[in-house]
Amino acid sequence: MTLWRFGYSARLLKTNRFRTAASNTSFPAVWMLLAQYSGRIPGLFVVVKKNRFFTMPETVEDKANLELYSPHPEVRGMTLLDREAFKRTVVVPVLKVKKEIVNTLLKSLKHTVLQRPGLKRVVEDPEDEDSRLVILDPHKIPEFSLGESEQEVLKQLNVRPEVSKYNLELTYENFKSEEILRAVLPEGQEVTSGFSRVGHIAHLNLRDHQLPYRHLIGQVIIDKNPGITCVVNKTSIIDSTYRNFQMEVLAGESNLVTKVKENNIAYELDFSKVYWNPRLSTEHGRIVELLKPGDVLFDVFAGIGPFAIPAAKKKCRVFANDLNPESYNWLLHNCKLNKVDNKIKAFNMDGRDFLLGPVREELSKELQLLKEEQKTSFHIVMNLPALAIEFLDVFRHLLAGEPCSTAGLPTVHCYGFSKHDDPAKDIQERAEASLGTSLDGRCSTYLVRNVAPNKEMLCISFQIPADVLYKRPCPDEANPASKRLRTSKDFSEEKLPS
Repeated sequence: MTLWRFGYSARLLKTNRFRTAASNTSFPAVWMLLAQYSGRIPGLFVVVKKNRFFTMPETVEDKANLELYSPHPEVRGMTLLDREAFKRTVVVPVLKVKKEIVNTLLKSLKHTVLQRPGLKRVVEDPEDEDSRLVILDPHKIPEFSLGESEQEVLKQLNVRPEVSKYNLELTYENFKSEEILRAVLPEGQEVTSGFSRVGHIAHLNLRDHQLPYRHLIGQVIIDKNPGITCVVNKTSIIDSTYRNFQMEVLAGESNLVTKVKENNIAYELDFSKVYWNPRLSTEHGRIVELLKPGDVLFDVFAGIGPFAIPAAKKKCRVFANDLNPESYNWLLHNCKLNKVDNKIKAFNMDGRDFLLGPVREELSKELQLLKEEQKTSFHIVMNLPALAIEFLDVFRHLLAGEPCSTAGLPTVHCYGFSKHDDPAKDIQERAEASLGTSLDGRCSTYLVRNVAPNKEMLCISFQIPADVLYKRPCPDEANPASKRLRTSKDFSEEKLPS
């Protein structure tokens, strides 16, 4: 929870962070009276003399202190946002300073001055037009008593080390989104203020208990995050076929065509029709970093091009495919946007058909011509974590003829989800089952991200073993019943299957 989840109390209490030994000295009655009435009059402040502040016994409950900077309790249960209802007055420490040295003091006490969204740290002194009141953080000034370092700063600036008690009015603008939502939602229930940002769109995954407040949540996110003009909530799971999902616009405009920038490359997309996850930026960069100019990349589930386009910019030859017609169209659009449309061959096919067709045809041609000294690498990216491992069986005897050199064998980067206690072992075993061979010592697994509690996304990378990728002619095929034996010349003249 953030530092500022505190509630109002007329009495001045210590926080856990600054707790010291208990004192048996009780609050003087006159101070309690001042505290009671000063808390009701915004702008009123009283002076606490140095070394004259009385501590409260440790038996005082901390609950009130933990609510000191929460919005007004009457906002609990609000479903239609009323910004005026969040106003409340709280008691904070201030320093009286001559206006000529305010800026110098702020620099010297920058870690002690109160920091709140939209809050002025310096206010007018109602008693002296030549002075200003610098608002301090009550959690950095425990018991309204200045520490030695603060006192030394004030001594150097010739400022009296007197802390005043000031009634500060907080408004909706001064609260953070998490504080607002925690005050509104039923007490004790989980508050989700996090979201994925896709251009001007904030994407939420709200829980059932948050749905009655969804429109308020959407408006708060727009208010508190500059540049966000549309908030959506996912209303269904991701469709495994086209990798998109149903969504509801909670607040703001309904324009879902947006622009994003990832790893210094710009993309445009319709978020309602294609898949885009900003949390995969690091993974996209990691795979592209493995590629060298001149390498060949086959992107089986390319989406709008976050692997394909940066690879093409790195002067790789790229074959990119996606089954979703909308993704395919935005892929073409982004290729032109990034001026790599002449370096990427795009396809709108089922992933299995793409592997059996264009990928097999290109590998058959390229690997046959590959020379031992050539350093071209072939990479196949399969980023469809819900299903990609099920496609690995396509590589069984995908090619015919004699295997190329081991160095030329394609490297597969296949993604998958796992809820297993040992996700890496689970992903490897499932990949081995699809390939029909062991990958022990021949693969690596990489944890991409935690998707949900007990659900991980991983990437398994391996070179396809030659005995899996190639179908060698069996003896009967090599020596068919005929009056003459086939020669090596006959084999060389045969066309490899496409």
